[in-house]
Amino acid sequence: MALGSVVAAGFAGWAFGAIWYGIFAKPWIVASGVATDANGKPANQKSPIPYVISIVSAMIVAATMYYAFEMLNIVTVTKGFTSGLGIGACFAAPWLATNYGFAGRPLKLILIDAGYATFGSSVIGAVIPVF
Repeated sequence: MALGSVVAAGFAGWAFGAIWYGIFAKPWIVASGVATDANGKPANQKSPIPYVISIVSAMIVAATMYYAFEMLNIVTVTKGFTSGLGIGACFAAPWLATNYGFAGRPLKLILIDAGYATFGSSVIGAVIPVF
């Protein structure tokens, strides 16, 4: 396994998430119902746990996609991007939608989180072939 490819792709997907949730922070906070502090920021914002979980998760996704891309001979950025998009839109997003649907979560939350799963996977997919 090309460790550099996995680390770079995982970090790129994680960084994309920071941008994504920076853009959608306010609607996500409202839709998720997460506890907030006096400033309206998530109460656990200073805890390292969510950040550690998110970077480890991004690395797991990147490693798994790297393995699949090797088997499928996906070697271009374009094919990596579209394959990642398909993985996010057709694997990750439907599971989120199913779980959130049964939990009675708002459609806006489904769209925000499934959007990150979809486009974050496409970013990871685009980076893997670069290395």
